[in-house]
Amino acid sequence: MKVIVVGGTGTIGKVVARELHARHDVIPVGYQGGEVQVDITSTDSIRQMFEQIGSFDALVSATGKVHFGPFAEMTENDYYVGIRSKLMGQINLVLIGREYIQDYGSFTLTSGVLSHDPIRFGSSASLVNAAIDGFVTGAAIEMPRGIRINAVSPGIVQESMESIGEFFRGHEPVPVARVALAYIKSVEGALTGRVFRVV
Repeated sequence: MKVIVVGGTGTIGKVVARELHARHDVIPVGYQGGEVQVDITSTDSIRQMFEQIGSFDALVSATGKVHFGPFAEMTENDYYVGIRSKLMGQINLVLIGREYIQDYGSFTLTSGVLSHDPIRFGSSASLVNAAIDGFVTGAAIEMPRGIRINAVSPGIVQESMESIGEFFRGHEPVPVARVALAYIKSVEGALTGRVFRVV
């Protein structure tokens, strides 16, 4: 299969790309790095990415930004960081990608543990992650041409503990190699409309 990994240079994405590369033609996509570049907050950039790559069989998205901050200080613009990037960025990968994906292909998006296990300063992430999970379960029942769609909802990954672990006190970190298995299951399996929680 020809598999696009958006965020393929990041902590999770590069491991997913490496695992898939053993059996598939993998195209790692990054904001600055990777074989192809994309800004997921721009529909023009997303379309340009698909035009450059052409038809494909599976897309994994392991990317997207959200704003972390005290709820008492959060503004509309702070919430729109995550809405424009992690939420609509990933949704637009699907909406535009529908035109390029092969029959019986698949999309795999990334949400996260904060949809159901919130932390201080993470209200935007909770909102966005829950919305992604809802989008996947809702869109799956209307996907044309046998196309599948799932989400992976990982806990805090072990490899990110040094940078953001202070916000996740009491959460058990998950090795990124174990998180990557959920993406493999989504891409190479047959399930659709699922949220694969890895905690």
